[in-house]
Amino acid sequence: MTNPVFERIQQDLSDNAVVLYMKGTPMFPQCGFSAAVVQVLSDLGVKFKGIDILVDPSLRDAIKEFTNWPTLPQLYVKGEFVGGCDIVREMAANGELQQLLTARNVPFSA
Repeated sequence: MTNPVFERIQQDLSDNAVVLYMKGTPMFPQCGFSAAVVQVLSDLGVKFKGIDILVDPSLRDAIKEFTNWPTLPQLYVKGEFVGGCDIVREMAANGELQQLLTARNVPFSA
């Protein structure tokens, strides 16, 4: 049996090159970790879809199950789970995130 929330997640990942499941919105992050990832993406000039898991408890539970990753935010590039706040910050600092974006043909300005 397929989880309808998983199907919605899959659709979001198919429709958007970069997706950030986060607490709050890109304009108004509701936690420091979400704010930090939004900042990294904004600094790089990456267009992304921010999805607020606080408005949908079923999504909040499902996204953790979907990736088998216990924390939020969660960043996806071209449908591939990249990681949470610490991983994203580290990857941006050492250039790996930029390499991943380039390899996946995701435009960014930094």
